[in-house]
Amino acid sequence: MDLIQLLDYAGVAVFAATGALAASRKELDLIGFVFLAGVTGTGGGTLRDLVLGVPVFWVDNHIYIIVCAVIAVLVFFAAPLVEYRYRLLLWLDAAGLAAYSVLGAAKGLEASGSAIVALVTGMLTATFGGVLRDVLAGEPSVLLRLPRSMSRPLLSARVCSPSPTLPESRGRSQP
Repeated sequence: MDLIQLLDYAGVAVFAATGALAASRKELDLIGFVFLAGVTGTGGGTLRDLVLGVPVFWVDNHIYIIVCAVIAVLVFFAAPLVEYRYRLLLWLDAAGLAAYSVLGAAKGLEASGSAIVALVTGMLTATFGGVLRDVLAGEPSVLLRLPRSMSRPLLSARVCSPSPTLPESRGRSQP
């Protein structure tokens, strides 16, 4: 396992923890914790892979699902000990946004060679799981409530994208 793969698992764990914390705030049962952790941990990457037309990352590598379930169980038992769950959720969400906007952009760029696709896949990867979490938890989305929330994943994704002076396609024909 290389460093990128390890960081990918860590990122899924962070997003899964935000889903489990949302479940805790809503006082859901253990199944609710696992469900929200799984949807949040894998949601953005799932949408990214579907948009790119590539196999969904967790279908062939079940470790991602196991990571989400383990995190959900840990948070289920530990969350009552955390006094400021919402503040922790915001910090973890910010860390996940930063990491996954870059990873999603890199995967989009690798798959398409397009800076625009890289920006969109970076934003989708970083945000969609959290939006799903908030909708399923019956909360207004954190991303839509906080000022400048969407600018952060877009900026992070842009850092990973090619220069605007480079051709949009890297050896691929455009329709």
